[in-house]
Formats: sequence, C-alpha cells, structure tokens
Amino acid sequence: MKLELELREMIFDHLAEQVQEKGSLHRDELSAFPLEGGPRRLIDQNRGIWNPRDLMATLSIVSNPNSPYADEEIGDSIFVYSYRAGSTDGDNAKLRRAHELQLPIILLRWIRAGIYVPVFPVYVINDDKARKRFLLALDKDLAEVPDPGNLSPLERRYTRRLAKQRLHQPEFRGRVLVAYDNRCGICGLGYRQLLDAAHIIADNYEHGTPEVTNGLCLCKIHHAAFDANLLGISPDYDIVIGPKLMNDPSDGPMLRHGFREMNGKRLVPPPRRRDRPSRDRLKERFESFEAAS
Repeated sequence: MKLELELREMIFDHLAEQVQEKGSLHRDELSAFPLEGGPRRLIDQNRGIWNPRDLMATLSIVSNPNSPYADEEIGDSIFVYSYRAGSTDGDNAKLRRAHELQLPIILLRWIRAGIYVPVFPVYVINDDKARKRFLLALDKDLAEVPDPGNLSPLERRYTRRLAKQRLHQPEFRGRVLVAYDNRCGICGLGYRQLLDAAHIIADNYEHGTPEVTNGLCLCKIHHAAFDANLLGISPDYDIVIGPKLMNDPSDGPMLRHGFREMNGKRLVPPPRRRDRPSRDRLKERFESFEAAS
C-alpha cells in the first residue's frame, strides 16, 4: 500500500512537470510515460479505465464527452463515472478498490482524438451500486460530506476555487494550445513551455468562461502585454499596439520587433472555425483596451 502510494505520487510529480510544460499529452506519451526505472503506461490501449496488473487499484480513467457512458459533472468538482457495462465487478473492481484504499487516480480529460489533459490527484469518494456509478472528486475530504451534490455555501466556494485551479485552468490551457497548433497567435512562437492561454474576458467575470472561443494562445510576453492593455486585438483580428509602446523613446530589439512591427498585422486564428475567438468578446475587450489607451 505504502509503495503503491509512493509510486502514484512519483507519477503525479512527473506529470505535473509535463502538463506545466506542454499543456496536454498525446496518447503515445501516456502509453510510455518516462519514469525512474523505465517507462510506464498511464492509459489503457482501448478502454476508458486503466487497471495495471501490478497495482492494487485503477491508475487512470478517461473522461470523454463522446463516450456512450453517462459520465457527467455534478456541481463544481464532483464527477460521475458510470460502471463499465456487463458487471458490477470486472474493470470496476479495481476502481472500487481505489475507493476502499483511498488511493488517488488520474482523470484524463479528452481534448481531441489522442490528446488529453491529465487532472490529478482525483479520489473516488462514493461507490453508488444502486445507480451503477462512482462519484469522484478533486478533494478526498468530500467523501466526508453527507451530500456532495448539495454543498453548503462555504463548501461550494472552496470546491469552485479548487476546480478552477486544478481542473478548468489546466484544461483551458490545453484546449487553447491545441486549437492554435501550439503557436502564439501574434508572433508564431512555437515553444509550448513559453505559451499561455489568455482569457479574452477575464475569468472573474460571469461570461469569462474557460471556452476555447474565449481564449487566445499567446507567448508569455504578449500575454502580459494583452492583460496590461498595452496591446489589443480588434474584432476583425487586427493587432493594435498601444501608444505607450509605439511612442516609447527606447528602441531595443524586443520593442521594435516584438511589438512595433506587430502593429497592424493580423492575429493567426485557429484553423478550425469553431475554435476561433468570439468577435463579440473581442469587441468588448477591445473597447477596454481603447479606453485604457
């Protein structure tokens, strides 16, 4: 038990580094994930649940909106994961074992064919045999809550903050980077560790939702400038550099090539039309940029 928990924690540590650097991982990377002592499979070849023979409990499950199973989110950080069809045991037995032993697992959020954002640690907090489903949460302490689907106001605020930090922000970044083919929409920089998912409408607003259409893939310096209203992007995807940078008397290479030469150029949007930034949101944000300028 202790050794298995230590192995999972080591996997989580390495996963955290990879997710921070890349935003999402391909199935090939998850199938032979590099660890001390040799690569380890973190995803099943064909099924949505991975039960390694050498482990006591499930290691990972896939959350795919296109799945035939009735998986869903309840509230802010509770997930429903349906039993695998055919039996209450079988593949389900090891996920039940994760609940009994309180062993953390990995929730692989499907982004696009073969691409996932790992969310971890996730805990099985309830085995609902009557409905043939498991309840999972980002915090194992939710197992002590009498009714996780009806949280108190204090519990709800806590779970929202937790979900934002550990679920929505990483998934938002993963989806946006994939949509933009891992390149900054302004300068074309293609190093994932230097790319961010910038919100068009900030996430502290009700309509600042973590959707790809409310996001821009920007390198860190252009993201910072966008957030500071030093550059704006019009509803027609035109890049506008603000007067502070355009009129700055200094003339370093970053200011000249990274900003001034970008003025009037066009944002490179995602190839898929449905992933492209919302023009209404850009319009609202561009008005704020103009007011600040």
